[in-house]
Amino acid sequence: MDARAIAMGLAFALMWSSAFTSARIIVQDASPLFSLAVRFLISGLIGVAIARALGQTWRLTPGQWRATVIFGLCQNALYLGLNFVAMQWIEASLAAIIASTMPLLVALAGWGFLGERLRPLGYLGLAAGFIGVALIMGTRISAGVDLMGVALCVLGVLALTTATLALRGATSGGNFMMVVGLQMLVGSAILFVAAPLFETIFVTPTWRLAAAFAYTTIVPGLMATFIWVLLLNRIGAIRAATFHFLNPVFGVAVASLLLGESLGPLDLLGVAIVTAGILAVQLARQPHVGAQPAVEGSRAAKPG
Repeated sequence: MDARAIAMGLAFALMWSSAFTSARIIVQDASPLFSLAVRFLISGLIGVAIARALGQTWRLTPGQWRATVIFGLCQNALYLGLNFVAMQWIEASLAAIIASTMPLLVALAGWGFLGERLRPLGYLGLAAGFIGVALIMGTRISAGVDLMGVALCVLGVLALTTATLALRGATSGGNFMMVVGLQMLVGSAILFVAAPLFETIFVTPTWRLAAAFAYTTIVPGLMATFIWVLLLNRIGAIRAATFHFLNPVFGVAVASLLLGESLGPLDLLGVAIVTAGILAVQLARQPHVGAQPAVEGSRAAKPG
């Protein structure tokens, strides 16, 4: 892995993790589902326009169409929708920590349902990751965290895991940016229907809202996706996925810096354990030296 790939991976992880903080800012001044629907509409149209400019076509393979619909529903409508709603009541750092368990859940699902094998390091990583999350959740529950917000985040990360598994093979027919744009439009359509049913729509125009909305739309929404595609092409999905071990660290750091969210000693210990667990799982999934690399689709998804 060269210096450029490392820089790209760090940039992606930081963008991915920062989305929780910008989402926390947005939901203070706008209803969550409606604001997310508008954001996906804008991002989706821009993504499709970029895809057309790159010469990509609407003619997707059946597998790509299936992945586009599932990804739009599970990641955009369910995962991000539930997280946006939850962050009306819980801190961005906690939402980031819960979401960061996605690589652990993907590995667990691959082992339990898809017959994938892990090395002993991978099993230790899974155990460590979930122990770390349990430690964090125990301290937060005892401190009186909103359990409804936590439950929504947990349901959201399960939906994200489903979306990530569904994306396997979605890039095999090319047209990746078109897939990205269309799955955002799918999420937007679902959320525009859900918003008036489940919330009172409101928007309080502020500079804070405008800045956070623009940032979320452009940086985690489009730039992170673009960098992720370049990284996949440069080093492959398995090696690229190792950068997910930085997500809980970056997510907590950005929330602390911009929102002033504080963490106790047990929270920090839990973050360290989760980070080590994710890294162990990803390293255990890397091919042995000299082994023939497996052909895989993207195994990671972004928050927004």
